[in-house]
Amino acid sequence: MLYVVVNGLWGPRGECVPDIAERWSGTLAALRNIDGPTFGAWHESEDGIASDPLLEPSVPALAEYIERTNTGPDLDVVGYTSSLWARNPGAAHVSFAIHAGGTSLHAPHSVSLTFRSREVDESAEVIRRAPEILRVLAEHWEIDAGQVYGKPQYRAVAERFDLANSDPRCGRAVFLSAGRAALAPDGLPGTYVRTAHDGLVIDLTRGGTESPSIETVIEANMRLRAAGALTPLPEPFDRARF
Repeated sequence: MLYVVVNGLWGPRGECVPDIAERWSGTLAALRNIDGPTFGAWHESEDGIASDPLLEPSVPALAEYIERTNTGPDLDVVGYTSSLWARNPGAAHVSFAIHAGGTSLHAPHSVSLTFRSREVDESAEVIRRAPEILRVLAEHWEIDAGQVYGKPQYRAVAERFDLANSDPRCGRAVFLSAGRAALAPDGLPGTYVRTAHDGLVIDLTRGGTESPSIETVIEANMRLRAAGALTPLPEPFDRARF
C-alpha cells in the first residue's frame, strides 16, 4: 500500500490570510504542472465526499476557505490550519495540509502532501518526482527544512536518533534552507539541486531512479547531523528559518 509524505517545517512567521492563500495558490498551480491527473481537482476536507463541489484554487477562494475553517481566538498567534484532498481516477489519493501564519514561539508551522493508494505504487511518476515536489513546497512556503519519506524510513530515522516530530531529518530526499545548506557535507549518495532563496534539495533517489536503503538514509542523517545541517531550531523559536 502506497504511503509517501512530502513535508516542510518552519518557525514563527506572522502572515495574513491573503498572503497564505497566495502561497497555497502558487503551490497548487506548480503541482498541476508537475502532474495534472493527480493534482487536477481539489476538494475541501470537511466531509471527504467525492460529490462535494471542487474548490477553485484561486487566491480569493482559498482565502475564503481558510477564514471559514479557522474561527478560534488569537489566530494571528496560533496560526491558520486548513487542508484539501484530491482523488482522481487512476491516481493516488492526496491530502494537502497547511499550518501557517502564526507568531507563537512554541508551535512550528508546516506544509505536507500525503500520498495514499492501494492501486498506485511507488513506481508512479508522481512519486518518482516527489523530490521535485519538495522543491516546490520549499520555494513557495520558504520552509526551514523538509523531506520526502515513506513509513519505513521515517520510523527508522526517528528511532535511531530519538527525534521529535518537528526535528529536521533526511528521508528519501531532504530540503535544507540557506543556513543549513551552507553546512551540508559534499558526497552524499544523491543529487544536489539548488533552489530559490539559496536552499538545497539532496535527492537520495537520484531523480526517482533509485530506492535508497534504510542504511543509506541512516548514514545520510548521521553525516548531516554531524555537520550541523539538521540541528533543530532553538525553542522557544526565535526565527522562521535556521
